[in-house]
This record gives sequence, structure tokens and C-alpha cells, in this order.
Amino acid sequence: MKSKWIEPKYDKYGMTQWSWRVLHTENFVLGKRVEIGTFTIIDATKGVVIENNTKIGWGCSILSYSSIDGKKGRVILKKNSKIGANSVILPNVTIGENTIIGANSLVNRNIPANEIWVGSPVRKLREI
Repeated sequence: MKSKWIEPKYDKYGMTQWSWRVLHTENFVLGKRVEIGTFTIIDATKGVVIENNTKIGWGCSILSYSSIDGKKGRVILKKNSKIGANSVILPNVTIGENTIIGANSLVNRNIPANEIWVGSPVRKLREI
């Protein structure tokens, strides 16, 4: 039996009941049946969209704004994408449908649909 998906609730700091956090929840769009791991932080200053059925491992950082280099831009994770634990997604990046990002990856560019990418910085491993 498939369990019912439960929408997150945010406290005044953007922390959810599952211990992942969103900064600027007003700029955050979350699809249905999304799973996000504990200790993930999502900085939606410039907008973050996570589409349906996406899975994000624990300890990830999804950044729409970087105070270190001033880069900014909306991050989009297309439906059915999977992000491995401890990965970092930098501003102005789109990850395509059904794409897999390996654990501990640094995603600094747009990633096409139906591919597996790994590493720091991320590089294509193969098509799915």
C-alpha cells in the first residue's frame, strides 16, 4: 500500500517537520510527492521550483543566490529528478526530467533530461 504524501509545514524560520529548511518560502514552489532529506537547505531568495515526484537526499544545498560570488537565478528541478545526498545546486540551474545527480556533486550548469551526472564539478556519466 502506498502511503499518502503529506505537505510540509514551515515554522517562522522555514524549518519543516522533517528538519529541512527553506529560506524565503514565498519564492518556493513545491510539487506533489516530493521527498527531501533531513538537513537539506533551500535558499529560494531568487526562486526555487521543485516539480512532482522529485527526490532529494539528505544534507543538500539548493541555492538561488550566492553571497560569495553574487550569482543569482531561479533553480528548477524537473519532475522525477533525483539528487544524491550532500549535493550542491548553484543558482540559475535547471535539472531535466528523470535525471539523476550522484551524491556529493556540485551542479554548476543546466543538466538535460534522462541523464546521470556526477562529481564536483558535475560531469555526464551516461544517458538513462
